[in-house]
Amino acid sequence: MSKPITEAGFQMAKQRLKTMRAEFETLPEIIAEAREKGDLKENAEYHAAREKQGFLQAMISKLESDMASSEVIDPKTLNKELITFGKKVTLKDKSNDKILTYTILGELEADISKNEITIVTPVAKGLLGKKVGETVTIKVPAGDKVFEILDITC
Repeated sequence: MSKPITEAGFQMAKQRLKTMRAEFETLPEIIAEAREKGDLKENAEYHAAREKQGFLQAMISKLESDMASSEVIDPKTLNKELITFGKKVTLKDKSNDKILTYTILGELEADISKNEITIVTPVAKGLLGKKVGETVTIKVPAGDKVFEILDITC
């Protein structure tokens, strides 16, 4: 199953992959230098570099796999009346009248510190396909949340 991603998100993932690969390519030299320093049993520099090499390789493999299963989607081509991937949604939390704004993005690009949530979160799943003016009840780990949809933008 393909995972949606915006073009900007895909380009960010490509840059992240490039950075990780560049760092990975420096590790054999660091390992060789550490190895030359003697006894490997007590060589913390050597063990740290080897550990980092394994960790980076796993991260690179995971990112490559995620990118291979991604599908670049332009949110502007999707229905403008409905909440879909890539849309910015303004909600009113009915329990406290607080106004919340989220952008629904793919797993590789969402950043909660920027109010971006992944399409697989309970909130995003509960909002998909809904329209302005609707009230939705969404089950979240803390209990049921009731939101009124105030606005949808791209």
